[in-house]
Amino acid sequence: METIEVTRHEGVVTVTLNRPAKKNAATQQMWDELLETFRDISQRADDRVVVVTGAGGEFCSGADLWQAPSDGPPRHQLAAMRHITEVALALHRLPQPTIAKVRGVAVGAGCNLAFGCDLVAAGETARFSEIFSKRGLSLDFGGSWVLPRRVGLHVAKELAFFGDIISAAEAQSYGLVNRVLPDGELDAFVDAWAARLVASPPIALAQSKRLLNNSMNVTMEQALDDEGAAQTVNFGTRDTPEAIVAFMEKREPKFQGR
Repeated sequence: METIEVTRHEGVVTVTLNRPAKKNAATQQMWDELLETFRDISQRADDRVVVVTGAGGEFCSGADLWQAPSDGPPRHQLAAMRHITEVALALHRLPQPTIAKVRGVAVGAGCNLAFGCDLVAAGETARFSEIFSKRGLSLDFGGSWVLPRRVGLHVAKELAFFGDIISAAEAQSYGLVNRVLPDGELDAFVDAWAARLVASPPIALAQSKRLLNNSMNVTMEQALDDEGAAQTVNFGTRDTPEAIVAFMEKREPKFQGR
């Protein structure tokens, strides 16, 4: 990988956008590498939690609109956008819980990359912007789907129409960020969160994630049916009996994801 770094430690896979000189602006190559990485992670049972972050004190300044053209034939614009769409979907479809660890700027596609994660932890100096309108563009990387579900339609339109930069505290007040911490405490907090998730039952978490992601697209009856099917799967794993025995023995369970 040339534009991202992927590291693994005790069940936590960290994906770091790594173009610090450009505030981690996403090139075509970065989209390619993110897509390959997310698809690879989705197949790995040992990857229990995914942390997405940026190098050099910044998260992501969006797509690099001024990147040099590739040596090959020019790509059709719609095809190029559909490729970025595949990256957003690959992130969304990850069965593992995902955490965005945000320092510095998260704007445009970088903003929606952060908000597309299951959990968002931000340093107190982080800034967010749906900057598209200021670049003559409309929302992408899932922003039109994520924002209304996080903040409601009117606030989503305000963020999209004006493209203002908002602070981490403002983003938290809108419900876009779970936690805002002093910059020096962000790493330790995310590490602790990730460790708690690694110790959780992976199959059950994956199903809860799927149920919640689908919640606004189904009826109550469908949701209850889906919950019943998910619980049936859980009771067929070794993790649920392990949790019950651990409770009886007054110890922490050891979940294997099978």
